[in-house]
Amino acid sequence: MAHDFDLFVIGAGSGGVRAARFAAGFGAKVAVAESRYLGGTCVNVGCVPKKLLVYGAHFADDFEQAQGFGWTLGDADFNWQTLIANKNREIQRLNGIYRNLLVNSGVTLLEGHARIVDAHHVEVDGQRFSTERILIATGGWPQVPDIPGREHAITSNEAFFLPQLPKRVLVVGGGYIAVEFAGIFHGLGADTTLLYRRDLFLRGFDRSVREHLSEELTKRGLNLQFNSDIARIDKQADGSLHATLKDGRVLEADCVFYATGRRPMLDNLGLENVSVELDDKGFIAVDELFQTSEPSILALGDVIGRVQLTPVALAEGMAVARRLFKPEQYRPVDYAHIPTAVFSLPNIGTVGLTEEQAREQGYDVQVFESRFRPMKLTLTECQERTLMKLVVDAGTDRVLGCHMVGPEAGEIMQGLAVALKAGATKRVFDETIGVHPTAAEEFVTLRTPVATK
Repeated sequence: MAHDFDLFVIGAGSGGVRAARFAAGFGAKVAVAESRYLGGTCVNVGCVPKKLLVYGAHFADDFEQAQGFGWTLGDADFNWQTLIANKNREIQRLNGIYRNLLVNSGVTLLEGHARIVDAHHVEVDGQRFSTERILIATGGWPQVPDIPGREHAITSNEAFFLPQLPKRVLVVGGGYIAVEFAGIFHGLGADTTLLYRRDLFLRGFDRSVREHLSEELTKRGLNLQFNSDIARIDKQADGSLHATLKDGRVLEADCVFYATGRRPMLDNLGLENVSVELDDKGFIAVDELFQTSEPSILALGDVIGRVQLTPVALAEGMAVARRLFKPEQYRPVDYAHIPTAVFSLPNIGTVGLTEEQAREQGYDVQVFESRFRPMKLTLTECQERTLMKLVVDAGTDRVLGCHMVGPEAGEIMQGLAVALKAGATKRVFDETIGVHPTAAEEFVTLRTPVATK
Protein backbone atom coordinates (compact mmCIF):
# COMPACT_ATOMS: atom_id res chain seq x y z
CA MET A 1 0.00 0.00 0.00
CA ALA A 2 1.36 3.40 -1.00
CA HIS A 3 1.36 6.06 1.68
CA ASP A 4 1.20 9.83 1.38
CA PHE A 5 4.50 10.07 3.23
CA ASP A 6 7.43 7.89 4.21
CA LEU A 7 7.88 9.85 7.43
CA PHE A 8 5.45 12.14 9.23
CA VAL A 9 7.11 14.25 11.92
CA ILE A 10 4.98 15.79 14.67
CA GLY A 11 6.81 18.81 16.05
CA ALA A 12 9.07 21.34 14.32
CA GLY A 13 11.60 21.77 17.10
CA SER A 14 15.32 21.09 16.82
CA GLY A 15 15.09 17.29 16.68
CA GLY A 16 12.05 17.11 14.43
CA VAL A 17 13.38 19.61 11.92
CA ARG A 18 16.77 17.90 11.77
CA ALA A 19 15.21 14.48 11.18
CA ALA A 20 12.80 15.84 8.57
CA ARG A 21 15.37 17.82 6.61
CA PHE A 22 17.90 15.03 6.35
CA ALA A 23 15.32 12.34 5.69
CA ALA A 24 14.05 14.43 2.79
CA GLY A 25 17.61 14.95 1.63
CA PHE A 26 18.06 11.18 1.60
CA GLY A 27 15.11 10.88 -0.78
CA ALA A 28 12.21 10.25 1.62
CA LYS A 29 8.84 11.90 1.27
CA VAL A 30 8.46 13.82 4.52
CA ALA A 31 5.86 15.99 6.26
CA VAL A 32 6.21 18.07 9.42
CA ALA A 33 3.25 19.31 11.44
CA GLU A 34 3.63 22.13 13.96
CA SER A 35 0.83 23.95 15.77
CA ARG A 36 2.83 26.58 17.68
CA TYR A 37 6.12 27.96 16.40
CA LEU A 38 8.90 26.76 14.18
CA GLY A 39 12.13 26.00 16.00
CA GLY A 40 10.52 24.61 19.14
CA THR A 41 11.31 25.54 22.71
CA CYS A 42 14.96 26.45 22.14
CA VAL A 43 14.36 29.07 19.47
CA ASN A 44 11.16 30.56 20.85
CA VAL A 45 10.97 30.23 24.64
CA GLY A 46 14.25 28.57 25.57
CA CYS A 47 17.97 28.79 25.04
CA VAL A 48 18.06 31.45 22.30
CA PRO A 49 15.91 34.19 23.87
CA LYS A 50 17.28 33.28 27.31
CA LYS A 51 20.86 33.84 26.16
CA LEU A 52 19.83 37.21 24.68
CA LEU A 53 18.37 38.20 28.06
CA VAL A 54 21.51 36.99 29.82
CA TYR A 55 23.57 39.24 27.56
CA GLY A 56 21.27 42.12 28.48
CA ALA A 57 21.61 41.43 32.19
CA HIS A 58 25.41 41.31 31.98
CA PHE A 59 25.70 44.92 30.83
CA ALA A 60 25.18 46.09 34.42
CA ASP A 61 28.52 44.47 35.29
CA ASP A 62 30.19 45.89 32.18
CA PHE A 63 29.12 49.45 33.01
CA GLU A 64 30.37 49.14 36.58
CA GLN A 65 33.69 47.56 35.62
CA ALA A 66 34.37 50.09 32.85
CA GLN A 67 35.21 52.72 35.45
CA GLY A 68 38.33 50.79 36.45
CA PHE A 69 39.56 51.11 32.86
CA GLY A 70 39.13 54.87 32.75
CA TRP A 71 35.64 55.16 31.33
CA THR A 72 33.29 57.74 32.80
CA LEU A 73 29.69 56.82 32.08
CA GLY A 74 26.45 58.65 32.66
CA ASP A 75 23.55 57.09 34.49
CA ALA A 76 22.53 53.92 32.68
CA ASP A 77 18.83 53.46 31.97
CA PHE A 78 17.43 50.05 31.11
CA ASN A 79 14.23 49.62 29.06
CA TRP A 80 12.64 46.16 29.27
CA GLN A 81 10.24 46.83 26.40
CA THR A 82 13.12 47.61 24.04
CA LEU A 83 14.91 44.39 24.94
CA ILE A 84 11.79 42.27 24.47
CA ALA A 85 10.87 43.94 21.18
CA ASN A 86 14.37 43.37 19.79
CA LYS A 87 14.31 39.79 21.06
CA ASN A 88 10.96 39.19 19.37
CA ARG A 89 12.29 40.50 16.07
CA GLU A 90 15.25 38.14 16.23
CA ILE A 91 13.03 35.15 17.04
CA GLN A 92 10.78 36.00 14.09
CA ARG A 93 13.86 36.03 11.86
CA LEU A 94 14.85 32.59 13.13
CA ASN A 95 11.31 31.28 12.60
CA GLY A 96 11.63 32.31 8.97
CA ILE A 97 14.98 30.54 8.68
CA TYR A 98 13.46 27.31 10.01
CA ARG A 99 10.57 27.60 7.54
CA ASN A 100 12.99 28.06 4.65
CA LEU A 101 15.15 25.15 5.81
CA LEU A 102 12.16 22.83 5.75
CA VAL A 103 10.56 24.02 2.55
CA ASN A 104 13.85 24.20 0.63
CA SER A 105 14.61 20.65 1.74
CA GLY A 106 11.45 19.43 0.04
CA VAL A 107 9.53 18.83 3.29
CA THR A 108 5.77 19.38 3.33
CA LEU A 109 5.10 21.83 6.18
CA LEU A 110 1.66 21.63 7.79
CA GLU A 111 1.05 24.42 10.30
CA GLY A 112 -1.66 22.91 12.47
CA HIS A 113 -2.23 20.48 15.32
CA ALA A 114 -1.44 16.88 14.47
CA ARG A 115 -3.26 13.98 16.10
CA ILE A 116 -2.41 10.32 15.63
CA VAL A 117 -5.42 8.38 14.31
CA ASP A 118 -3.75 4.97 14.16
CA ALA A 119 -0.31 3.48 13.52
CA HIS A 120 -0.19 4.81 9.96
CA HIS A 121 -2.52 7.81 9.89
CA VAL A 122 -2.24 11.37 11.21
CA GLU A 123 -4.92 14.03 11.14
CA VAL A 124 -4.08 17.73 10.93
CA ASP A 125 -6.97 20.16 11.36
CA GLY A 126 -9.43 17.66 9.91
CA GLN A 127 -7.26 16.50 7.03
CA ARG A 128 -6.02 12.90 7.19
CA PHE A 129 -2.66 11.68 5.90
CA SER A 130 -1.22 8.17 5.62
CA THR A 131 2.42 7.52 6.45
CA GLU A 132 4.76 4.58 6.70
CA ARG A 133 6.31 5.93 9.91
CA ILE A 134 5.47 8.60 12.49
CA LEU A 135 8.12 10.48 14.45
CA ILE A 136 6.98 12.18 17.65
CA ALA A 137 9.16 15.19 18.48
CA THR A 138 6.71 17.35 20.42
CA GLY A 139 9.12 18.42 23.17
CA GLY A 140 8.33 19.40 26.73
CA TRP A 141 6.28 21.94 28.62
CA PRO A 142 6.92 23.71 31.96
CA GLN A 143 4.71 22.79 34.86
CA VAL A 144 3.72 24.49 38.11
CA PRO A 145 2.97 22.41 41.22
CA ASP A 146 -0.67 22.04 42.18
CA ILE A 147 -0.79 24.56 45.03
CA PRO A 148 -3.47 27.13 45.90
CA GLY A 149 -2.91 30.22 43.77
CA ARG A 150 -0.81 28.47 41.11
CA GLU A 151 -2.70 30.48 38.47
CA HIS A 152 -0.86 33.59 39.69
CA ALA A 153 2.56 32.12 38.87
CA ILE A 154 4.39 32.23 35.54
CA THR A 155 6.90 29.95 33.83
CA SER A 156 9.62 30.48 31.24
CA ASN A 157 6.92 30.47 28.55
CA GLU A 158 5.43 33.71 29.89
CA ALA A 159 8.63 35.33 31.19
CA PHE A 160 9.83 36.17 27.70
CA PHE A 161 6.71 38.23 27.05
CA LEU A 162 6.16 40.13 30.30
CA PRO A 163 4.94 43.65 29.48
CA GLN A 164 7.32 45.14 32.04
CA LEU A 165 10.16 44.06 34.31
CA PRO A 166 8.76 43.15 37.74
CA LYS A 167 10.27 45.04 40.66
CA ARG A 168 10.22 42.03 43.02
CA VAL A 169 10.60 38.47 41.74
CA LEU A 170 10.48 35.11 43.49
CA VAL A 171 12.12 32.38 41.42
CA VAL A 172 11.20 28.87 42.54
CA GLY A 173 13.38 25.91 41.57
CA GLY A 174 16.89 24.55 41.77
CA GLY A 175 17.69 23.56 38.20
CA TYR A 176 19.57 25.50 35.55
CA ILE A 177 16.47 27.33 34.28
CA ALA A 178 15.73 28.70 37.76
CA VAL A 179 19.35 29.74 38.30
CA GLU A 180 19.58 31.41 34.89
CA PHE A 181 16.37 33.40 35.25
CA ALA A 182 17.26 34.46 38.77
CA GLY A 183 20.45 35.91 37.30
CA ILE A 184 18.53 37.60 34.49
CA PHE A 185 15.97 39.27 36.73
CA HIS A 186 18.60 40.28 39.28
CA GLY A 187 21.01 41.58 36.64
CA LEU A 188 18.32 43.71 35.03
CA GLY A 189 17.52 45.37 38.35
CA ALA A 190 14.72 43.38 39.97
CA ASP A 191 14.82 42.54 43.67
CA THR A 192 15.21 38.79 43.22
CA THR A 193 14.92 35.83 45.60
CA LEU A 194 15.64 32.24 44.59
CA LEU A 195 13.76 29.60 46.59
CA TYR A 196 14.75 25.93 46.47
CA ARG A 197 13.32 23.12 48.56
CA ARG A 198 16.65 21.31 49.05
CA ASP A 199 19.90 22.40 50.67
CA LEU A 200 21.76 23.41 47.47
CA PHE A 201 20.74 24.02 43.86
CA LEU A 202 21.92 22.35 40.63
CA ARG A 203 21.66 18.77 41.80
CA GLY A 204 23.75 16.53 39.53
CA PHE A 205 26.48 19.12 38.96
CA ASP A 206 29.86 18.88 40.68
CA ARG A 207 29.64 19.86 44.35
CA SER A 208 32.49 22.36 44.02
CA VAL A 209 30.64 24.06 41.16
CA ARG A 210 27.40 24.25 43.13
CA GLU A 211 29.04 25.67 46.23
CA HIS A 212 31.19 28.15 44.29
CA LEU A 213 28.23 29.51 42.33
CA SER A 214 26.21 29.86 45.53
CA GLU A 215 29.00 31.97 47.02
CA GLU A 216 29.31 34.15 43.91
CA LEU A 217 25.57 34.76 43.58
CA THR A 218 25.40 35.72 47.25
CA LYS A 219 28.25 38.22 46.70
CA ARG A 220 26.20 39.78 43.93
CA GLY A 221 23.26 40.34 46.26
CA LEU A 222 20.98 37.61 44.96
CA ASN A 223 18.86 36.36 47.87
CA LEU A 224 19.28 32.56 48.00
CA GLN A 225 16.85 30.74 50.28
CA PHE A 226 17.48 27.00 50.36
CA ASN A 227 15.27 24.49 52.17
CA SER A 228 12.36 26.77 51.31
CA ASP A 229 9.19 26.15 49.34
CA ILE A 230 5.89 27.90 48.65
CA ALA A 231 2.68 26.51 50.11
CA ARG A 232 0.25 29.00 48.53
CA ILE A 233 0.11 32.22 46.50
CA ASP A 234 -2.45 34.95 47.16
CA LYS A 235 -3.06 37.94 44.94
CA GLN A 236 -3.64 41.22 46.75
CA ALA A 237 -5.98 44.05 45.83
CA ASP A 238 -3.08 46.16 44.55
CA GLY A 239 -1.99 43.34 42.22
CA SER A 240 0.99 42.25 44.29
CA LEU A 241 1.46 38.63 45.35
CA HIS A 242 1.90 37.14 48.81
CA ALA A 243 3.72 33.80 48.81
CA THR A 244 3.20 31.84 52.00
CA LEU A 245 6.09 29.44 52.57
CA LYS A 246 5.75 26.01 54.14
CA ASP A 247 7.54 27.32 57.23
CA GLY A 248 4.89 30.02 57.66
CA ARG A 249 6.84 33.01 56.38
CA VAL A 250 5.16 35.32 53.87
CA LEU A 251 7.17 36.89 51.04
CA GLU A 252 5.82 39.75 48.93
CA ALA A 253 6.48 39.87 45.20
CA ASP A 254 5.21 41.25 41.92
CA CYS A 255 6.05 38.04 40.05
CA VAL A 256 6.40 34.40 41.08
CA PHE A 257 8.37 32.45 38.48
CA TYR A 258 8.36 28.64 38.61
CA ALA A 259 11.08 26.46 37.09
CA THR A 260 10.40 23.19 38.87
CA GLY A 261 10.43 20.75 36.02
CA ARG A 262 9.03 20.05 32.57
CA ARG A 263 6.61 17.41 31.37
CA PRO A 264 6.40 15.75 27.94
CA MET A 265 4.01 17.54 25.57
CA LEU A 266 1.51 14.78 24.78
CA ASP A 267 -1.71 16.81 24.94
CA ASN A 268 -4.34 15.69 22.44
CA LEU A 269 -1.71 13.70 20.54
CA GLY A 270 -3.89 10.63 20.13
CA LEU A 271 -1.59 8.16 21.89
CA GLU A 272 -4.67 6.31 23.14
CA ASN A 273 -5.20 5.18 19.54
CA VAL A 274 -1.87 3.33 19.35
CA SER A 275 0.19 1.07 21.57
CA VAL A 276 2.88 3.62 22.48
CA GLU A 277 3.98 3.02 26.07
CA LEU A 278 5.18 5.64 28.56
CA ASP A 279 7.90 5.24 31.17
CA ASP A 280 7.39 5.67 34.90
CA LYS A 281 7.90 9.46 34.60
CA GLY A 282 5.35 9.88 31.82
CA PHE A 283 7.79 10.25 28.93
CA ILE A 284 7.53 8.16 25.77
CA ALA A 285 9.50 4.94 26.23
CA VAL A 286 11.93 4.17 23.38
CA ASP A 287 14.77 1.74 22.77
CA GLU A 288 18.29 2.58 21.62
CA LEU A 289 16.96 3.14 18.07
CA PHE A 290 14.26 5.59 19.29
CA GLN A 291 11.65 2.98 18.49
CA THR A 292 8.48 2.99 20.59
CA SER A 293 6.41 -0.07 21.43
CA GLU A 294 4.37 0.67 18.27
CA PRO A 295 6.48 -0.61 15.32
CA SER A 296 5.69 2.30 13.00
CA ILE A 297 6.19 5.08 15.59
CA LEU A 298 9.44 6.62 16.81
CA ALA A 299 10.14 9.43 19.26
CA LEU A 300 13.09 11.64 20.17
CA GLY A 301 14.08 14.82 21.98
CA ASP A 302 12.61 16.15 25.19
CA VAL A 303 9.47 14.03 24.82
CA ILE A 304 11.51 10.89 25.64
CA GLY A 305 13.09 12.53 28.69
CA ARG A 306 16.58 11.19 28.06
CA VAL A 307 18.96 14.18 27.84
CA GLN A 308 16.92 17.33 27.39
CA LEU A 309 19.37 19.48 25.46
CA THR A 310 19.02 20.96 21.97
CA PRO A 311 22.29 19.52 20.55
CA VAL A 312 21.25 16.09 21.81
CA ALA A 313 17.90 16.34 20.01
CA LEU A 314 19.78 17.35 16.85
CA ALA A 315 22.03 14.29 17.15
CA GLU A 316 19.01 12.06 17.74
CA GLY A 317 17.22 13.49 14.70
CA MET A 318 20.26 12.86 12.53
CA ALA A 319 20.57 9.30 13.82
CA VAL A 320 16.92 8.52 13.04
CA ALA A 321 17.12 9.97 9.52
CA ARG A 322 20.28 8.05 8.71
CA ARG A 323 19.11 4.73 10.12
CA LEU A 324 15.82 4.86 8.23
CA PHE A 325 16.90 6.32 4.92
CA LYS A 326 20.72 6.23 4.68
CA PRO A 327 21.74 3.22 6.81
CA GLU A 328 25.30 3.10 5.47
CA GLN A 329 25.89 6.46 7.22
CA TYR A 330 24.17 5.50 10.50
CA ARG A 331 26.00 6.09 13.76
CA PRO A 332 24.34 5.67 17.17
CA VAL A 333 24.12 8.69 19.45
CA ASP A 334 26.91 8.70 22.02
CA TYR A 335 25.60 10.17 25.27
CA ALA A 336 29.01 10.18 26.97
CA HIS A 337 30.91 13.45 27.41
CA ILE A 338 28.02 15.78 26.56
CA PRO A 339 29.20 19.33 27.36
CA THR A 340 26.79 21.56 29.21
CA ALA A 341 26.65 25.28 29.93
CA VAL A 342 24.53 27.09 32.48
CA PHE A 343 24.20 30.76 31.58
CA SER A 344 24.09 31.94 35.13
CA LEU A 345 26.04 35.06 36.06
CA PRO A 346 28.83 33.91 36.28
CA ASN A 347 28.52 31.08 33.75
CA ILE A 348 29.03 27.37 34.35
CA GLY A 349 30.68 25.05 31.84
CA THR A 350 31.04 21.32 32.44
CA VAL A 351 31.82 18.12 30.58
CA GLY A 352 32.37 14.55 31.74
CA LEU A 353 32.06 13.12 35.24
CA THR A 354 31.69 15.10 38.43
CA GLU A 355 34.03 14.23 41.28
CA GLU A 356 31.13 12.52 43.03
CA GLN A 357 30.19 10.45 39.98
CA ALA A 358 33.79 9.39 39.41
CA ARG A 359 34.11 8.14 42.98
CA GLU A 360 30.75 6.35 42.79
CA GLN A 361 31.96 4.56 39.66
CA GLY A 362 35.02 3.28 41.50
CA TYR A 363 37.76 5.46 40.05
CA ASP A 364 40.85 6.34 42.06
CA VAL A 365 40.28 10.06 41.74
CA GLN A 366 42.75 12.91 41.64
CA VAL A 367 41.33 16.44 41.73
CA PHE A 368 43.07 19.52 40.35
CA GLU A 369 41.41 22.80 41.22
CA SER A 370 42.07 26.52 40.97
CA ARG A 371 40.15 29.55 42.19
CA PHE A 372 41.32 32.97 41.10
CA ARG A 373 40.22 36.51 40.34
CA PRO A 374 40.03 36.97 36.55
CA MET A 375 42.51 39.39 35.02
CA LYS A 376 39.70 41.57 33.67
CA LEU A 377 38.58 42.33 37.21
CA THR A 378 41.98 43.30 38.66
CA LEU A 379 41.42 46.99 37.84
CA THR A 380 37.91 46.97 39.29
CA GLU A 381 36.27 46.66 42.69
CA CYS A 382 34.58 43.39 41.69
CA GLN A 383 35.67 40.46 43.87
CA GLU A 384 34.21 37.67 41.70
CA ARG A 385 36.38 34.56 41.52
CA THR A 386 36.60 31.88 38.84
CA LEU A 387 36.65 28.14 39.58
CA MET A 388 38.38 25.59 37.34
CA LYS A 389 38.49 21.90 38.17
CA LEU A 390 39.78 18.70 36.58
CA VAL A 391 38.74 15.24 37.74
CA VAL A 392 41.38 12.65 36.79
CA ASP A 393 41.63 8.86 36.99
CA ALA A 394 44.87 8.28 38.91
CA GLY A 395 45.17 4.79 37.45
CA THR A 396 45.18 5.73 33.76
CA ASP A 397 45.83 9.51 33.98
CA ARG A 398 42.73 10.04 31.82
CA VAL A 399 40.79 13.25 32.44
CA LEU A 400 37.29 12.22 33.46
CA GLY A 401 35.70 15.62 33.92
CA CYS A 402 36.26 19.36 33.43
CA HIS A 403 34.27 21.97 35.35
CA MET A 404 34.32 25.75 35.38
CA VAL A 405 32.46 28.67 36.92
CA GLY A 406 33.42 32.00 35.39
CA PRO A 407 33.17 34.28 32.36
CA GLU A 408 32.72 32.50 29.01
CA ALA A 409 32.75 29.07 30.67
CA GLY A 410 30.57 27.61 27.93
CA GLU A 411 32.86 28.87 25.18
CA ILE A 412 35.94 27.42 26.91
CA MET A 413 34.27 24.10 27.65
CA GLN A 414 33.50 23.33 24.01
CA GLY A 415 37.19 22.83 23.21
CA LEU A 416 37.76 20.77 26.33
CA ALA A 417 34.84 18.54 25.33
CA VAL A 418 36.73 17.60 22.17
CA ALA A 419 39.76 16.69 24.28
CA LEU A 420 37.73 14.49 26.63
CA LYS A 421 35.96 12.84 23.71
CA ALA A 422 39.38 11.98 22.31
CA GLY A 423 40.43 10.43 25.63
CA ALA A 424 42.99 13.06 26.64
CA THR A 425 45.14 12.35 29.69
CA LYS A 426 46.29 14.82 32.30
CA ARG A 427 49.75 14.58 30.74
CA VAL A 428 48.30 15.79 27.43
CA PHE A 429 46.79 18.77 29.27
CA ASP A 430 50.13 19.44 31.00
CA GLU A 431 52.07 19.29 27.73
CA THR A 432 49.69 21.64 25.93
CA ILE A 433 51.01 25.19 25.78
CA GLY A 434 48.56 27.72 27.12
CA VAL A 435 47.24 30.82 25.39
CA HIS A 436 48.55 33.69 27.51
CA PRO A 437 47.17 35.71 29.16
CA THR A 438 43.78 34.00 29.28
CA ALA A 439 41.67 32.31 31.91
CA ALA A 440 41.48 29.17 29.74
CA GLU A 441 45.23 28.52 30.10
CA GLU A 442 44.61 27.63 33.74
CA PHE A 443 43.30 24.26 32.58
CA VAL A 444 46.75 23.34 31.22
CA THR A 445 48.74 24.69 34.16
CA LEU A 446 47.11 22.79 37.02
CA ARG A 447 50.02 20.81 38.46
CA THR A 448 49.30 19.78 42.05
CA PRO A 449 46.34 17.65 43.13
CA VAL A 450 44.26 19.16 45.90
CA ALA A 451 43.48 17.29 49.09
CA THR A 452 39.97 15.84 48.92
CA LYS A 453 37.64 14.49 51.55
